[in-house]
Amino acid sequence: MGIFFGEAGMRRREFLGRSVAGLASAGLGLHGSLSLAAGRNQGGLLAPRPTHHTPKAKQLVVVFLTGGFSHVDTFDYKPVLNRSGGKSVPSFGLRADESIARPLLASPFSFERRGQSGLWISELFPHLGGMADELCVIRSLHTDIVEHFQAVLAMHTGSATVPLPSVGSWLSHGLGTFNANLPSYVVLCEHLPYAGSQVWSNGFLPPIHQGVRIVPGADPIPDLRPAARSVTLAELERLMLQDVNEAHLNARLGDEDLAARNSTYDVARGMMNEAPEILDISREPESSRELYGIGEGDRTSFGYQCLIARRLVERGVRVVELIDSGSSHNWDAHGDMADHRPKAQRVDRALAALIKDLRRTGMLDQTLVAICTEFGRTPWTDGSGTRGRNHYAKAFSCLLAGAGVKGGTAYGETDELGINIARDPVHVHDYHATILHLMGIDHTRLVYRYAGRDFRLTDVDGNVITNILA
Repeated sequence: MGIFFGEAGMRRREFLGRSVAGLASAGLGLHGSLSLAAGRNQGGLLAPRPTHHTPKAKQLVVVFLTGGFSHVDTFDYKPVLNRSGGKSVPSFGLRADESIARPLLASPFSFERRGQSGLWISELFPHLGGMADELCVIRSLHTDIVEHFQAVLAMHTGSATVPLPSVGSWLSHGLGTFNANLPSYVVLCEHLPYAGSQVWSNGFLPPIHQGVRIVPGADPIPDLRPAARSVTLAELERLMLQDVNEAHLNARLGDEDLAARNSTYDVARGMMNEAPEILDISREPESSRELYGIGEGDRTSFGYQCLIARRLVERGVRVVELIDSGSSHNWDAHGDMADHRPKAQRVDRALAALIKDLRRTGMLDQTLVAICTEFGRTPWTDGSGTRGRNHYAKAFSCLLAGAGVKGGTAYGETDELGINIARDPVHVHDYHATILHLMGIDHTRLVYRYAGRDFRLTDVDGNVITNILA
């Protein structure tokens, strides 16, 4: 039996499709349509849900720079460190029981005050520096474990030890989405990061909230375009199969995996209609492709991925994540900090373009952009004559921009060498709590009971960073 709305006996997806235009003209848009559907008869697993308070941001773009970029070489200027290069200081190795004297390493990159705000930003990011007045740089982040796998999990799931649902999955679960034809959580990921697909896993949340990976390239979503056939026959088969699936589900009420599978089929059909157009940038104006630095036939550059992220947000995807590199050839610069230069060149122009484009279209007022990494890098090097830096969990930098955030600001402070946090420490749980707050969610109330325990993204910790809120 199908799911119907109202006296007319209209199927749910037909109702959603027909009501979008009318409600949009009334100022409600797709969100109003889906919310009405949800109120009438649950409206599907991804129907928009009410927030705990008025949100500043309605959508989230996460940019994850894999490998741990160095805070003292990017967004946390340390002139004393640069003057002290070669001086030995007590250091902290990868493990707590390691502490020997190691030489400080001056940054090989120059810094400059950027924008009217005068934020110090490294030469590595000339284009992003041009957007300084949109950025909030958090210079006092810290995490718990200094190994890549665990730290990447922590930044995505709040847990460094046990894989749990990712932040995108929590937001999908807590808020739903705006477009029933697309996943609520999309991940643009050319190469698998540390921890692999656990990074966008739904964990114990209903499977419909798992991130959907798009692999940039010629075939980003396999089998996206169905083989040509009679539309009438295909539609008849779809309706018959849908009724069989729903009857099967109704006989097994409470089976979340089965409900999610049925819903996934709906989303997959919707993606066949909408995703090909989203992934085809040929109709984008030349000025747009130039802004992102996209060349002819380019379907893999970070610029292309950032443009696709903007197009996904425009079409109502709740959370979009971009992962710039995989578990190798990333920001993990043990040998030479000069390796940061090509990594920054790959993402700098594209990140600035994304923020500028979202501002141009008016979407930055409702979209939060989080640019982060798993940890920082040591202010010292591993030994005399080496030019790289090791992993560092005690202090690092991440960024926020867009809806609800004070642009042109720096929050938190490390000491003059970038070793210890001197003011306003921010744990990863605090970073997550702030993101959820901006999206209209009280992180202490977004709770899911599993295996006899209440789980949160922020576990039993987390404080909203109120001083950065606009």
